[in-house]
Amino acid sequence: MRDIYRMLAVVAALAVAGTGVLAIAQSGRADEAAARPVAAPPAGPASSTPSPSPTPTPSSTPTATHAPTPAAIPSPGASIAPGYTAMEALAADRRVPKLPGRVKLRALPGKPIRTRGVIRDAKTGVSLPRLRGPWKRYGAAPFTSRQVLPPAGRSPRGMLVSCPVPIEAQKSLRDTAQLAARWTLNHHPKGAVIRWLGAQPVKKGWSLVYQVRYGKRSSVAAVVVLDAGQARPALVFVTIPDTHKKRWADIRRVTSVVRVLG
Repeated sequence: MRDIYRMLAVVAALAVAGTGVLAIAQSGRADEAAARPVAAPPAGPASSTPSPSPTPTPSSTPTATHAPTPAAIPSPGASIAPGYTAMEALAADRRVPKLPGRVKLRALPGKPIRTRGVIRDAKTGVSLPRLRGPWKRYGAAPFTSRQVLPPAGRSPRGMLVSCPVPIEAQKSLRDTAQLAARWTLNHHPKGAVIRWLGAQPVKKGWSLVYQVRYGKRSSVAAVVVLDAGQARPALVFVTIPDTHKKRWADIRRVTSVVRVLG
């Protein structure tokens, strides 16, 4: 009988010891799980209604601050970015190279056309030549006067127009003329770039003549900007595509005849 009691006591002792070992093992697993990083819960089903952003809670840990990104230089044709002047936007436009001080205009192909008097544009305060055929007068809007050449295929149409300068006038009429030349790219095919052919002062203003290239084709154009005593300087703009190359000499005629109304 005593042997039976001794065996029962040994079995009981072993059971108690096993329970302690199991408790220690479970405690170790719990500590190990607590030390692991907690995974984010799985995303819920997509919903068309956005959930509200959580309200940030104050933290004693300072967060890193980043310097504001400076405004990007405006892309060609874009409006002026905040913090940039019109001339800075011009300098950043790769379509328009830097204008030298003065450029003497060489002879242009063709024979200058004869004129039929002048057009007196009271809204801009200038007079410009009225050209003979194939030029003809056309509806002025959105300009204050307009003459055009007959269309030739898909090429842009040659035209001679006048209007108050449609860009921000500068203190220097030379600078205003450069901005006006840049603006005229809106009236040429996409991808057009300028190459200066002539730049010289005229009475009460500046005259710029330039080639506009777009792909394999080109035009010759000119702007004349004059101070005619109006709220805004006057702009006379002429452009002729290479499909009317023999009319390029008309550009010299135009730039030499434009005058402020007396």
